[in-house]
Amino acid sequence: MTRLRWGALSTSNFAIRKVIPAMQNGEYCSVEAIASRNLASAQQVAAHLNIPKAYGSYEELLADPGIEAVYIPLPNHLHVPWSIKALQAGKHVLCEKPIALSAPQARQLLEEAKKHPKLKIMEAFMYRHHPQWKKAKEIIKEGKIGELGMITSFFSYYNANPDNIRNQTDMGGGGLLDIGCYSISLSRFIFNEEPERVFGSIESDPQFKIDRLTSGILEFRSGVATFTCSTQLAPFQRVQIFGSQGRIEIEVPFNPEPKQPAFVGLEKNGKYERISFPPCDQYTIQGDLFSQAVLADLEVPTPLEDALANMQVIDAVRSSAQSGAWVEP
Repeated sequence: MTRLRWGALSTSNFAIRKVIPAMQNGEYCSVEAIASRNLASAQQVAAHLNIPKAYGSYEELLADPGIEAVYIPLPNHLHVPWSIKALQAGKHVLCEKPIALSAPQARQLLEEAKKHPKLKIMEAFMYRHHPQWKKAKEIIKEGKIGELGMITSFFSYYNANPDNIRNQTDMGGGGLLDIGCYSISLSRFIFNEEPERVFGSIESDPQFKIDRLTSGILEFRSGVATFTCSTQLAPFQRVQIFGSQGRIEIEVPFNPEPKQPAFVGLEKNGKYERISFPPCDQYTIQGDLFSQAVLADLEVPTPLEDALANMQVIDAVRSSAQSGAWVEP
């Protein structure tokens, strides 16, 4: 099996610090090109990361016949438009989360993807590929915490910079899209079903007009999930999964440091076991899994239908917060 030839659309700080270097360490990834709307910026990053080709527009990269797949870390409002353009250019697509700004927009992307059945496309929820989450699923499946009934999650950081894209409403800013999407995703991932109804509460920033504090309740057939996310609270993240006989605690659920061990706690019968995982980079794992799916013509780990379902729940949380009533996604 050879390496998949990748191009990156954007020189975003997140991409060049975290994701691209991680993909370069992969067994099946070869990052061959990077594009920016500023050629000098692309050339600078390409030189820094030893990427062979730099382009001064996204269109130029998509026109490169040597690029097989693109990674899209653009601002949220550009995810669907450029994913569609990439598909139409014959490229496989790994697009950052959230896949879209709304469920109808995600559905538009899904319909376009159906026109290109030979191309792979996936939302980049990298956390799902970390061994700690695979272990959590295994513990639940083996019945070690009894019957699954409740999930609670919290994710926050503090960002009051008016120039940051996370505080720009027209770019899809706000906590729900940026980090609340993780809590919704993991709840659906762990329960392995869709919520039947949701309730949301949103506090908006008076200046930025983005949601800065959002909480939600998701009612599943098998149990309940609650979450809170905030862009203006002290940085913290934690997930608790409760069963009838025990509890799982994921200490750093979403972005564990790749050079440090990760830990999952299992509490049962009054005893707490702390399970450790060797350092690994979930972005490297994600890149390799997607690349293998392309190279061997396999299904991607997370189908695009899952991304649409996640957006439907996000929309329902928003709708509930506006109406003050429970909403069915």
